[in-house]
Amino acid sequence: MFRDRIFEGRTAVITGGGTGLGRAFALRFSELGAKVVLASRSLEHLEPTAAEIRARGGVATVAPTDVRVPEQVEALMKTAYETCGSIDLLINNAAGNFLCRAEKLSYNGWKTVVDIVLNGSFFCCRAAFPYMARQKFGRILSILATYASGASPGTIHSAAAKAGVQAMTRTLAVEWAEHNIRANAIAPGSFPTQGASSRLWVGSAEEAGARVRERVPVGRHGRHEELADLAAYLCSSYADYVNGETVTIDGAATWNHPSFEWQKL
Repeated sequence: MFRDRIFEGRTAVITGGGTGLGRAFALRFSELGAKVVLASRSLEHLEPTAAEIRARGGVATVAPTDVRVPEQVEALMKTAYETCGSIDLLINNAAGNFLCRAEKLSYNGWKTVVDIVLNGSFFCCRAAFPYMARQKFGRILSILATYASGASPGTIHSAAAKAGVQAMTRTLAVEWAEHNIRANAIAPGSFPTQGASSRLWVGSAEEAGARVRERVPVGRHGRHEELADLAAYLCSSYADYVNGETVTIDGAATWNHPSFEWQKL
């Protein structure tokens, strides 16, 4: 679908880049020629993916970072620039979530998720801006969830934070367009990962996965490579005129609220 090595000469900073969806982004962007900088709080989450990229002939740098701490985010961008020579693509993928009813959610639980998702995404955008503005090029992509513009009981902290990132994305798209910086977002539906399954699915992974899958009209979960390809498109020259958008990728699950048992018609 893409030209070979479409990201040749580009540097992609990916938060939450060592596992799950972050790993899929890192592998795909590296395959397309990008030098990738993987950021996460845990070095043990980063090294296996970095080693896999290097084994395939790619360039990968690891940078243990807590995105809730502005000074660590500034250090991340400094490392990325000094190591790779530019900061071209930023994927805000770091997240935190767990199921909890609103009235039972502790203040610290609320603050932790909002700090990672909303504050962390802003800190990364703000720290990347001077490098992107100076080179007159930047592509920012934030990973949301379909409930950022809807609702999902039990995720009030994450829903509020991701809705904030969506609003931030639109504002940055307008403010930073003059610097040739584009800001977009993806709202994934069901893309199972080990971490999400353990924190967000009730019951066994197999049973919960089947319940989720039943609500997806196309009849299956999303594949990580499908999400990574969409991310690559939005960060590529093919999408230069796409700015401030949130693209939903969920097999039409968002719209599956039948009023009638139409399947029996």
